[in-house]
Amino acid sequence: MKKTYITTMPNHIGAFLKASECFAKLGINITRVSYNKAIDSHTLFLDAEGSPEKLAEADKYLTDLGYLQSGKNDKSIVLLEFRMPDVPGSITEILSIINEFNFNISYISSQENGTDFQLFKLGLVVENPEKIKEFLLRAEEISDVRVINYNHSEKVYDNSIFYNSFVSGIAQRIGLSDEYKNDLLVNANLAMQLLDEKGLSPYKTFDSIHRFANLLASCRGKSFSPRITRHTITENTEIILIEPPCGSNTTIIISNGEALFVDSGYTLYHEEMTEIFRKIFPDYDNMTKRAFVTHPDLDHCGMLTFFDEIYAIQKTADCLNLEYKQNSGFREENPLHRPYINMCKILTGHTLPDPSKISVICGTSEPMTEPLSQIGFFDFGELHFEVYEGKGAHVLGETVLIDYAHHIAFTGDIYINLKGLTSEQAESLQFAPILMTSVDSDPKSCALERNAILQRLGAGKWQIFGGHGAKKDYFVNLEL
Repeated sequence: MKKTYITTMPNHIGAFLKASECFAKLGINITRVSYNKAIDSHTLFLDAEGSPEKLAEADKYLTDLGYLQSGKNDKSIVLLEFRMPDVPGSITEILSIINEFNFNISYISSQENGTDFQLFKLGLVVENPEKIKEFLLRAEEISDVRVINYNHSEKVYDNSIFYNSFVSGIAQRIGLSDEYKNDLLVNANLAMQLLDEKGLSPYKTFDSIHRFANLLASCRGKSFSPRITRHTITENTEIILIEPPCGSNTTIIISNGEALFVDSGYTLYHEEMTEIFRKIFPDYDNMTKRAFVTHPDLDHCGMLTFFDEIYAIQKTADCLNLEYKQNSGFREENPLHRPYINMCKILTGHTLPDPSKISVICGTSEPMTEPLSQIGFFDFGELHFEVYEGKGAHVLGETVLIDYAHHIAFTGDIYINLKGLTSEQAESLQFAPILMTSVDSDPKSCALERNAILQRLGAGKWQIFGGHGAKKDYFVNLEL
């Protein structure tokens, strides 16, 4: 049995030794240790492996030592900016009020700027939110006060409670329940440790996680504004392309009165997307909902649980089945990808479809030998697709659909229109390469797969619908 311990280590010589001796005595193997005093002077992460009984004994021993976090630490950092006259002693009255409220100051920064005022930034350690509200009312009688978002990329204002403050801030912003906080904390630390070993600043890792969570939260509700375009294929066939600010495109093929959804975005935006679907289909709630999956990444599969029928090739189905049973798919097999994927699942409330809904259209579980191979056919309405499977350079199960009669291609994430991304889409896609080191399982082979797609397109004008970004108009001229 494996378990992750989040320990609060006393800042004195021999603290880790006591924990290590405990595990050794119980025959428990420590498989990972992460501690960085510059980030958090007390929090140490331990991955341990042993029998349930021995781990339970370790729990008691570490609790008795006071090493295990109780989960009841509500401390947080509030960063405030005071606009004060640039005269001697102007900040003294504010400091007196801070002293009256018994707030700890964890950060101070101020510098003249050539005006009659100085901007004083103060980080206050707060345990009671009501006290900070009362303090602000008092302070506003003396100075203009602005609450600043706590940006971990700049400085750690109180490194004894960094992790608690970091996770609590994200949880509040995204609306995350307490039960997921520890999982988010562990995976954030794991991402930091892996990337730190590759030379990436720990603060850039935490800043990227923080900004990604903020972006997810900021695009909800009325702020969810996807770009929606319609493309006529024939008199009886239309394609509607929905491009959310975060997550994959959802492309709807409407042919001969039937609808097929190609991919679905994050679970987080289910309500927003459903509202759009209802505007497109007045009978949406009663219709049979069918989806095709281009590959099993969670930003393409987050809403599959809300569909009645799901079509996929064998490897994509294998991955979805694996996730349903073990909550761990092909992406998590890569240690560099695992923390980011787990954080995405937590932050987006990822749900998994019942495997009984999945119909395998073609393909096998065997490895592919070529960058792109034709493995079968798939028909919907007037459209007749040849089905191609990639070698897995992006992820195993990647699928391409090509209709040669109507010059249409659905390419998933093997080929996307980078120049056709909205600013929000471009921003959302920048975090995965940082936190995973690469969005691709085999970056060197991705170019071969993209070229293989283009080589299979015949002469004429093509409409390419990728997993992100606008439709790509692509012209193939075979004349010499």
